[in-house]
Amino acid sequence: MKIAFVVNELQTEEAGYTTTHLAMEAVNRGHDVWYIDVADFSACADNIIRARARPAPRRHFRRDSAFLHAMQHEVSPVRLEVDALDVLMLRNDPSTDAIRRPWARLAGVNFGRLAMRNGVITLNDPDRLCQAMNKLYTLLFPEECRPRTLITRDRGEILDFQQAQGGTIVLKPLAGSGGRNVFLVRPEDAPNINQMIDAVSYEGYVMAQEYLPAVRDGDTRLFMLNGKVLQVQGRYAAIRRERPGEDIRSNMTAGGKARRAVVTPRMLELAEMVGPRLVQDGMFLVGLDIVGDKLVEINVFSPGGLNAAQRLEGVNFCRAVIESLERKVEFVRHHHHHFDNVEIAVY
Repeated sequence: MKIAFVVNELQTEEAGYTTTHLAMEAVNRGHDVWYIDVADFSACADNIIRARARPAPRRHFRRDSAFLHAMQHEVSPVRLEVDALDVLMLRNDPSTDAIRRPWARLAGVNFGRLAMRNGVITLNDPDRLCQAMNKLYTLLFPEECRPRTLITRDRGEILDFQQAQGGTIVLKPLAGSGGRNVFLVRPEDAPNINQMIDAVSYEGYVMAQEYLPAVRDGDTRLFMLNGKVLQVQGRYAAIRRERPGEDIRSNMTAGGKARRAVVTPRMLELAEMVGPRLVQDGMFLVGLDIVGDKLVEINVFSPGGLNAAQRLEGVNFCRAVIESLERKVEFVRHHHHHFDNVEIAVY
């Protein structure tokens, strides 16, 4: 299998990232693997998509740090014909580039769409990723599975929503990630709420949500693969993320700590609620963020934490992901007619 992983910038990747573990697993299973930065694609005059890519060394790796060091320091870029790949994994986070490199936000999705046109299995499906570019995507799922939510740039509407929720709400940017500019607003924060709204609205639309008291215990990230909860040897791919101190954010990038998760029947019920839509949208690998009995976010762009789930549960979830890709590639090879990328994505 020939597979490339699209990232924001290879030099900013870290050993603990899910992408690192997925790529290392693919290499250790004997596949040809490349990394592509979102800035390194070309749509050439001969109508072929190419990229400046770094090939993974052909050897077995035991440590993620050794693998990433090899990718960042031991290999030189080559000119890769993207159209000749079997799989293109879009593992870049558009929100990371929103401020510093806004031109790069859609690069992975747009070049992924071109590669998909020529038969490359592109995951998650780039057409549907365009629809899921921000947290508005959550509103397409059943109302009973998510917190009460307002999305607006109107300060008055936010203040009215705060009052309707008893004075305590959460503010976050619609297109943000990693816990940046997320605020818990309480009645006593009235003198500062305008500054909070300004900080969030600087990046665009504001998402205001009802406050879920269960957030004090952190949240649970539950992974889904092909529209189903990812499970290996009876163990669920999930982590409980504990928030640091009084911070309401549980994101690992904001100092949250990964602990072993207890997957409840309600969490599985939430996964059942959203599964059909994820299948319809060709969402191959997704992370559900759950607080209490509510789904607060659906992470369709490079969901992280799978490596932590592996460590906590003692099973190789990344292997299950790569094995699923292998089955998709074999299916396409044995059926010599075109299949829609969405169908392949969740096959």
